[in-house]
Amino acid sequence: MTEDPFPDVDSYIASFPEPVQVRLREIRAIIRKAAPNTTECFSYGMPAYRQHAVVVYFAGGKNHIGFYPTAAGIEAFTTELGPYKWSKGTVQFPLDQPVPEDLVRRMTEFRLRDDEVRKTTIYGKKK
Repeated sequence: MTEDPFPDVDSYIASFPEPVQVRLREIRAIIRKAAPNTTECFSYGMPAYRQHAVVVYFAGGKNHIGFYPTAAGIEAFTTELGPYKWSKGTVQFPLDQPVPEDLVRRMTEFRLRDDEVRKTTIYGKKK
């Protein structure tokens, strides 16, 4: 098992230059408000929010903040992702633009519902 590179999310955020820290704190606050009962943890070296499984992740970049609502989250919102660079499981929010609070909130809330459904239909299945 690999150790997490940071002891907590605050330390992770503090490792970035101030302009990136500002955006990381913003996206963290949006996620925590939208998903207050999730557990904050690290997964794949990124801050993540777990309900039954990880719901969303975020990460800092040189020119953007990566938001990872999984493939299901991206698929459900593709029509709204036009202004952003995105792929199967991630969307990039440029540092020179505000974090789209409403979109991040709705994607997080979608993933909470999706995770709840998966709990009984996928995670709950016996192997």
